Amino acid sequence: MAPILLNCLGSDHNEYIKQPVQVKNPYLDTMEEDILYHFSLSTKTHDLPQMFGDIKFVCVGGSSNRMKAFAQFIHKELKLSGNPEELRDICEGTDRYCMYKVGQVLSISHGMGVPSISIMLHELIKLLHHAQCRDVILFRLGTSGGIGLVPGTVVITEKAVDYSFKPQFEQVVLGKVITRSTELDEGVANELLQCSSELEKFPTVIGNTLCTDDFYEGQGRLDGALCSFSHEDKLEYLRKAHDAGVRNIEMESTVFAAMCRICGLKAAVICVALLNRFDGDQITSPHDVLVEFQERPQVLVSHFIKKRLGLVV
Repeated sequence: MAPILLNCLGSDHNEYIKQPVQVKNPYLDTMEEDILYHFSLSTKTHDLPQMFGDIKFVCVGGSSNRMKAFAQFIHKELKLSGNPEELRDICEGTDRYCMYKVGQVLSISHGMGVPSISIMLHELIKLLHHAQCRDVILFRLGTSGGIGLVPGTVVITEKAVDYSFKPQFEQVVLGKVITRSTELDEGVANELLQCSSELEKFPTVIGNTLCTDDFYEGQGRLDGALCSFSHEDKLEYLRKAHDAGVRNIEMESTVFAAMCRICGLKAAVICVALLNRFDGDQITSPHDVLVEFQERPQVLVSHFIKKRLGLVV
């Protein structure tokens, strides 16, 4: 069955993103109450505009611990009052995700893989819509496997691509394949690259990001419980990916890019490469080095946010 291509954004995309956060579901207007189950929030129980209406930046990442650490880090960077160690998890009523509000910044975990981040994004976009937020930028901060990169290099995603290196996200809806574009905001990507050049702390590149459905065979790894291909097959696929502009591999970028785009949200994906997949599949860097690597996307996005808020020249 041929895919159905959905692209709701036309030439007026730049004007569209200035509007309040949109949802693409007419049935929401008929609901007396919208329960954001996995956030433990509700339109009836909570005053969402009062709680979240000032949000301008949303940073999401897989690990709950990492996103808590980012919330504490950005709290210090923005020099806000209060003790960052006492930040409350807004989603403490559920064990699926964590959420911390730090001034105009929201820090949320999304778990691992497309299904987990997809659920979070549905409720996040509805939350921003119900809260009447405007001009919001979303960032996915993560780790990845690099392709032809020195470990520690930060990759700002130009296009999130699928297994065939196409900038698209395919999803089966009611038995039909729906295909959505995964191009990200070029202006935000270039602004992030400029921020990195100002920091002069770590190598940063803009490139395509390959999103897979699996951590092992789906990424051409030789270290899983199953392996249906040879070492030469793996290297050939990685070379094809590199020739297609792919510089890293992870498991969430396509649905993140697609959902943000169709809802008119500016978005960026910033992942550090923990290793060069041409050299192997297992991470060999010492723990303290990996900890510093994982902080690099946070440092970069923090600088971006501070510039946007006028806190740095």
